[in-house]
Amino acid sequence: MKITLLQNTALDITATAIRTCWQSFDNSDHGGRKDLSLIDRVGNKFKHSSTLEHLFYTFYISGISRACLQELARHRIASLSVKSSRYTIKELKEEKPFVVFDDRAGKYLVATGDDMVDDMSLKALENLRVVLDSGISNDRAKYCMPESYKTELTWSINARSLQNFLSLRTDKAALWEMRELAYSIHDALPDSHKYLFKDMIDG
Repeated sequence: MKITLLQNTALDITATAIRTCWQSFDNSDHGGRKDLSLIDRVGNKFKHSSTLEHLFYTFYISGISRACLQELARHRIASLSVKSSRYTIKELKEEKPFVVFDDRAGKYLVATGDDMVDDMSLKALENLRVVLDSGISNDRAKYCMPESYKTELTWSINARSLQNFLSLRTDKAALWEMRELAYSIHDALPDSHKYLFKDMIDG
C-alpha cells in the first residue's frame, strides 16, 4: 500500500479555535510553542477534543484490499471518495489468464501470506476475468470481485476522529492490513503534528 498526505490544516487554526472559547487571542504566539502546548493541553489532556475537529487531513490511499476498505468505512466521521469498480474493472479485460500469484496478479490482489487464501483469491480473480471476457456488464461482473481486490481512495478526516482511528487500528487485535494502514497514515503525518497522536499509537 501507499499513503500520500495531500493536504492538512495548519495547527494555528486549532489554536485559534481554542482561544475563541476564552477570548485569549492576546496570549497567542502565532503557532509557536505556547500555541502548540495549548492544543495538546486542551485537546488531549483536558479532553476538550471537539476543538481538534477544526484540524483536517486528506490522504490518497492506494493498494489496500476491498476487505480493508470495508473496515475503513466503519469510521464514519470521515469522507471517502473511492475508485469505482463499475468504471475501472475493465482493466482486467486485456489480461491473460491468471495461473500463479505473480507480480501480474499482485497488481490486482493483496497477498495475505496464507497460501490457501491467496490461491483461492487468485482463482476468484481468474473467474472475474472470465466473466468480464464473456461480455457480462461491469455492474453484474463486480459481484465476483474477491475481497482481496485492490482499490484506492481519497480519505479526509479530522484530528479527533483520526485519534480514535489510530487508537483502535494500531491495536494488536485489529486486522493486520488495517494495522499496517494505520501506522502508514501516522507515518505520513507532518512531524510537527505527530505529538497530538503519540498516546494513540500502540507500539
